[in-house]
Amino acid sequence: MKIVFMGTPDFSVPVLRALKEAGHEICAVVTQPDKPKGRGKRMQFSPVKECAIAYGLTIYQPKKVKEDSFIEQIKDIKPDAIIVVAFGQILPQVFLDIPKYGCINVHASLLPRWRGAAPIQYAILHGDKESGVTIMQMDAGIDTGDMLLSQKVILDEKETAGSLHDKLSTIGADLLLKTLEGLELGTITPHKQEDSLSCYAGMLTKELGNIDFSKSAEEIERLIRGLNPWPSAYTIWNKKTLKIWEAEVKKEQREEERKQPGTILEVKKDCFDIQTGDGILVVKEVQLEGKKRMDAASFLRGYHLLKGMIL
Repeated sequence: MKIVFMGTPDFSVPVLRALKEAGHEICAVVTQPDKPKGRGKRMQFSPVKECAIAYGLTIYQPKKVKEDSFIEQIKDIKPDAIIVVAFGQILPQVFLDIPKYGCINVHASLLPRWRGAAPIQYAILHGDKESGVTIMQMDAGIDTGDMLLSQKVILDEKETAGSLHDKLSTIGADLLLKTLEGLELGTITPHKQEDSLSCYAGMLTKELGNIDFSKSAEEIERLIRGLNPWPSAYTIWNKKTLKIWEAEVKKEQREEERKQPGTILEVKKDCFDIQTGDGILVVKEVQLEGKKRMDAASFLRGYHLLKGMIL
């Protein structure tokens, strides 16, 4: 097929590679404009742009895809399909109507479960037992188009957003190739989504990671995994940000032992316990502001964390 590929972050790269290695004609790669990053504010390419450069592909970086001049450029290509993977802009209907097979989206959720920007993280935050990838025919809505193919993944007990991201990006690449083959052969039947079953996974913010210890230990432990690696879950200790990277839940607790949520109940050699609104959070890995990630044992050897302190 003649393909226009649209994507920006790491999640998109395996799909671009799969298309190229499968022999599809990638006529253009569209990605977000370069952005300044770091202390020096040096312009940084998106992961998709870096991959496209390595393959020697034509690259477009429009500020807005709805601009008439850009739409005409894509029309001139006459693509069979436009593949969209975490691109970062909403496409207008006139754009969706360009290719023969439409705009095909690789979405990191079993639609209609999680629509929106952060389906991987929200699946973990809400304790879903499964996730997956849906290949979708795009329409003017946000992740509301007809479903073409999907594949399920059972979440591990210690699944993080990072580990699930890697699994789904690999699955999405393989599933897209099967979808394109099925579209050419006419063997795929689109299925409408059941809107009443959908939830919205909004944009992630750093503030989302601020731990509220009045919530249950289970909720907080899911927050830690769901926001790993970004934006990460954190609290404040000695006026510094203390990120928590790994923790376990201990539910058994006598009523007379309960303290104010956020209270450090016990400090051991390799972990420390924090009171929550329901249950105890056993902290196993942390990162103090300005320091590297370390297991709790290393942290406790270097810092005096005392029983009774309140985070």
